[in-house]
Amino acid sequence: MTSLPAHVGCRLEDIETPALILDLDAFERNVSKMADYAERAGIRLRPHAKTHRCADIARRQVEKGAVGLCCQKVGEAEALVAAGVRDVLVSNEVLDSRKLRRLAALAKTATVSLCFDAPEQVQAASEAAQELDVELGALVEIDMGMWRCGVAPGEAAAALAVLIDETPGLRFLGLQAYEGKAQHLDIYAERKEAIDHAAALVRQSIEAIEKAGLTCQVVGGGGTGTFRFEGESQLWNELQCGSYIFMDGEYAAIKGENGEPYAEFEQSLFVLSTVMSAAAPGRAVVDAGLKSYTLEKGMPTVHGRNEIRLVAASDEHGTLLLPPGLQLPLGTQIKLAPSHCDPTVNLHHTIVCVRKGAVEAVWPVSTRSASL
Repeated sequence: MTSLPAHVGCRLEDIETPALILDLDAFERNVSKMADYAERAGIRLRPHAKTHRCADIARRQVEKGAVGLCCQKVGEAEALVAAGVRDVLVSNEVLDSRKLRRLAALAKTATVSLCFDAPEQVQAASEAAQELDVELGALVEIDMGMWRCGVAPGEAAAALAVLIDETPGLRFLGLQAYEGKAQHLDIYAERKEAIDHAAALVRQSIEAIEKAGLTCQVVGGGGTGTFRFEGESQLWNELQCGSYIFMDGEYAAIKGENGEPYAEFEQSLFVLSTVMSAAAPGRAVVDAGLKSYTLEKGMPTVHGRNEIRLVAASDEHGTLLLPPGLQLPLGTQIKLAPSHCDPTVNLHHTIVCVRKGAVEAVWPVSTRSASL
């Protein structure tokens, strides 16, 4: 990068747009709220770094009591360890021997774990760990019905756990049990029902593993939309929530217990944009398009301006629909709340941190586009 969108001390209105900005007050309240819940519930917190991909945020989460971070990619794990995070879980399967050697190298200076759902992965990880003379932590991922990764719950999970326990270079830790489909179910009762079903699969697997003579020290999972259910289950003992620090449109759409808007956490992340054209009545065009936010979960919303809607986006343009009689002068700043925070962050090099209208910090997105 040759330039930054802002520098410390400048005012909000002086930030070059489009820019990813963070309301520090709301962000800090979100971080504290989840940390306080985990402490009260007596459950470990291991936030998911795929949300922010930012070493500065990871350090703040650890300072607030997180036992470590989880991530999805080896490159993310490397950036976290380089930033001083001493306990990292790659909550994903890794098969490539080159990536496994990179993970094993990290285990020289940090506690490193990963997930498994097949014997071939176990063998490959064992070879890398033995080659570098380290031990890697191992979680058996069980299929929670996501049509993604995971061995069948129960006996199949226990068989894989036994194999891991018998394999040199690996240490069996427990289960990875993330029910991602439940996170965005609109209705509270449906989310609870989904986690009740997930709990039955977890219980079945724990019982089978204990019958095989092993103990699950870790049962990890949980998300921003369901964390209280996992926390109160007496089964999960490690929460892996991620989006709670930022929130987004997808989470804003779910409902609380009595049908009220979900208000556990505050929207803190925005794409700051500027009106660059208002050539026709009834619309305005901002300078933030598809290269500034993703649309796979819907359009971003216009924060604090419910009468205005973002209705179309192309590479570098976002079109706003205005109510009759409203005009937005050129240069007007518009805050867009992303519909999906994780991939939106990945489009930006920096997070501009704002407090009371002034820039307090500019944090690099440390693992932007880390796909390896």
